[in-house]
Amino acid sequence: MEIALMLVVFIYGLVFGSFFNVVGLRVPKGESILRPPSHCTVCDRNLSARDLVPVFSYVFLKGKCRGCGTKIHWVYPVMELVTGLLFAFAFAQLGFSKEFIVAILLTSLLVIITVSDIAYMLIPDKILLFFLIPLVGARILAPLTPWWDSILGAVIGFSVLFLIAVLSKGGMGGGDIKLFFVIGLVLGTVSTLLTLFLASIIGTIFGIISLRIAKKGRKTPIPFGPSIAIAAVISYFYGGSLVDWYMNLFF
Repeated sequence: MEIALMLVVFIYGLVFGSFFNVVGLRVPKGESILRPPSHCTVCDRNLSARDLVPVFSYVFLKGKCRGCGTKIHWVYPVMELVTGLLFAFAFAQLGFSKEFIVAILLTSLLVIITVSDIAYMLIPDKILLFFLIPLVGARILAPLTPWWDSILGAVIGFSVLFLIAVLSKGGMGGGDIKLFFVIGLVLGTVSTLLTLFLASIIGTIFGIISLRIAKKGRKTPIPFGPSIAIAAVISYFYGGSLVDWYMNLFF
């Protein structure tokens, strides 16, 4: 029964992942998420239902538009699959609990800002503000221990990133700073600092890989949002275990 429920949650995750792609790509441009309907950005052909089945349509169409043959960006199927897996994993870890609501809201936010940051190097305030209110409500229903750790985490998350931005003279984007405020609210102080540490490592790895595959002499900006998202997911589910392992190893 639990496996069947997990499969249902996974399918819902795929569907929401498809919608999150639309949100992440349209909101930064100030476009409606409802109109126009999903279409090919090259030939402007409206997509039919069979073109919009998450992940599977991409596979069946061999990654190309049915109308003009233009390659479909890999972000679409990857983020759909990631959302489905995150939803299913959250259910496996938390079941249908109050904390499950927190997990779904957090992972949804992280998927959307990842799409947005990859596409435009931008984390829109509208998206952060939209998720802030329900996340505050979810954290009231499922508080951290102690409850004030959410407030402290939000303040520290924002302050540390703001300080880095000031010292680096713009080396940290405003969207990243505000995102850490929201992450701090959800994760609390220790896990927020762990997220920053892990995000720095992940971002460095991405940077090295990017330099390896980039054309000689060409510098390509690397969005930090995806690194933050990966680190936040790790910290949310495994932060306590990682901190305990570190303390037992060195102290």
